[in-house]
Amino acid sequence: MAKVLVVAAHPDDEILGCGGTLLRRRRGGDELFALILGSGVSARGQSVEEADQAAILSLRRQSEAAGQIIGFQKIFFEDLADNRFDRYELLDIVKKVEGVFAEVRPDIVYTHHAHDLNIDHRLTCEAVLTAGRPSCGTPVKKIFSFETISSTEWQINDHRQFSPNTYIDIAAFLAQKLEALKCFTGEVREYPHPRSTEGLTILAQSRGLEAGFTAAEAFNLVRDYH
Repeated sequence: MAKVLVVAAHPDDEILGCGGTLLRRRRGGDELFALILGSGVSARGQSVEEADQAAILSLRRQSEAAGQIIGFQKIFFEDLADNRFDRYELLDIVKKVEGVFAEVRPDIVYTHHAHDLNIDHRLTCEAVLTAGRPSCGTPVKKIFSFETISSTEWQINDHRQFSPNTYIDIAAFLAQKLEALKCFTGEVREYPHPRSTEGLTILAQSRGLEAGFTAAEAFNLVRDYH
């Protein structure tokens, strides 16, 4: 049994990136945790304190509802300003991640691709890699990056593009993943937007074709300390 932590920039990223894999791990007996760094609510140039607190709390409740479906034992919430992680010192973000690492002691961590279009995703990944460096006595054994549809695929198609080397069969869990995503009432879009149930299904089927599965989630194994 492993302790598994997903570190996501925004509410719903934890479902988009690895919801099916987390469901599969829960069935296998693993303990699941999540850290959501950002509020997910646009501050429109304001501080988080001045932003719409009702909207922030609503998204948090939606994350908790989705988390019930996934099976998280605990979700840690921070309220960094949406799409403005670059206004913070990286060290401050790293310390938030380190604090959760110290409490959960995760064996496996999932987080964003290092070159996503979204700045919050990129800085989340950098903070995880910094907090998880072995010189700090990290408990983490493996770090995987995931793709976040409507961000990862919109990056420039060069050497920075997401290139998965790990595929997880989620055919038995795709319906539950989509059910969890539907908890985010303001985030699911109409097809052909990629962040629609149809878009996620197509992505899962496409990744499945690459690995001989009906449906899959794809990851890049970034670090393996075994």
